[in-house]
Amino acid sequence: MNLSFSTTEITSGHLASDAPLHYRLLFAYKAAAECLEGGKLLEVGCGIGRGLPYLLPKVDAYWAIDKNRQLLEALQAQYPQATFISGQVPPLSQIPDNSFDYVLSFQVIEHIPNDRLFIRELHRVLKPGGTLILTTPNRLRSLTRNPWHIREYTATELTQLLQSFFAEVEMQGVGGNEKVEQYQAANAASVAKWKRWDVFNLEYRLPRWMLRLPYEVLNRLNRNQLMQKESAARNITLDDYLLVKDMRRALDLFVTAKK
Repeated sequence: MNLSFSTTEITSGHLASDAPLHYRLLFAYKAAAECLEGGKLLEVGCGIGRGLPYLLPKVDAYWAIDKNRQLLEALQAQYPQATFISGQVPPLSQIPDNSFDYVLSFQVIEHIPNDRLFIRELHRVLKPGGTLILTTPNRLRSLTRNPWHIREYTATELTQLLQSFFAEVEMQGVGGNEKVEQYQAANAASVAKWKRWDVFNLEYRLPRWMLRLPYEVLNRLNRNQLMQKESAARNITLDDYLLVKDMRRALDLFVTAKK
């Protein structure tokens, strides 16, 4: 089954220009899998199922919830041993209290209007002593406003939110080696060139829905240009990403929290 997408918000594993971000997202699943030891896992917002090959072998039962029913049907056919539920979140009304040993939610919270309700629901469905693993973009490393995101977080902001519900919170980040940082520098320079045309600061003055189409077009064009011009973009692999403690290096926040 080929679950490929062309939008920049749903990063494809089949487009060369998406490879740097695809491997960055995939690394988070690899890192999360190292924390799993059997038990029952719920993934909130499984998307294209990028992480299933890493997660399924490490748990006794895998459940996922996502709003894209057609995508879930395709994933169910590919992974009949897993359980997929279609629905908007929050709340997690289909899930009883204290049901899962692990909850994963990667690159989702930035899309949720009521983030406190979202975290409360993730906490509710975890068993006592259960673990939440969550990722989201690090606002300190964002190059432009993403009109698909309600908000983005710093490590301090996300830690404070989680500490309102969880007894233990450990903050790390997904960072990269010199090759990744070379690509990020080239990306930042390219984005800065595009933003020079925004003389009226429309990026921040217009409502998010008006920015989505131009963001998508320019983002795809930028990725394609970087792939053609930057050798680092063409050579980045999964092995070029790592967990970091220095939040100035973190492209994404990677946080674990114990109930």
